[in-house]
Amino acid sequence: MQLHLSPRNLKLTAAIHQYAAEKVLHLEDLAEEIMAAHVVLINDEAARAQKKFTVKAHLAVPGPDIHAQESGEDLYAALDKVTAKLARQLRKRHTALIDKKRQKKQRLKEAAKKRGA
Repeated sequence: MQLHLSPRNLKLTAAIHQYAAEKVLHLEDLAEEIMAAHVVLINDEAARAQKKFTVKAHLAVPGPDIHAQESGEDLYAALDKVTAKLARQLRKRHTALIDKKRQKKQRLKEAAKKRGA
């Protein structure tokens, strides 16, 4: 998986880079088909204290891409929240794909019964 980090109005330190990379790479455990991740880290000095840092994330996966955005007063907390949102979306996507396969198998099984009866 390719990982792109784009800082806006903040300096991308090694600690921030490592923390963001760990969080995003953890998502790969939930879905191995993630092709790329783009994370934008924004520091808005003019915003209220509760929304000083914003993290926007985009995951490129087969089918519709997955997006999430979260703001907070701490960059690390915003990263945690956005990765939790992405994880929830990946689990939901995985469940939907499994349900779709089950329904397809069930329809084929019922069609075979109708032909045989």
